[in-house]
Amino acid sequence: MDSLPGGLSGAQKDELMDQVKQQIAVANAQELLTKMTEKCFKKCITKPGTSLDSSEQKCIAMCMDRYMDSWNLVSRTYSQRLQRERHNM
Repeated sequence: MDSLPGGLSGAQKDELMDQVKQQIAVANAQELLTKMTEKCFKKCITKPGTSLDSSEQKCIAMCMDRYMDSWNLVSRTYSQRLQRERHNM
């Protein structure tokens, strides 16, 4: 068995890294949903009640779309920057 310092094999370390990456992805998705909900609720819901009127529904939909577009743009740009920095090392 190909053992590395720390008592874990290379395959075990790879598996552990994959698990950590998955946990980070879930945490990021939860953060996205929480922030999007907070910001769009504050922006669009002026009088909370038992249902949303059509203007609130439209505002929520547009707010969520813009938020997702912004999040995706920032994520793509950040990933590209990381790749460039890794390539330059």
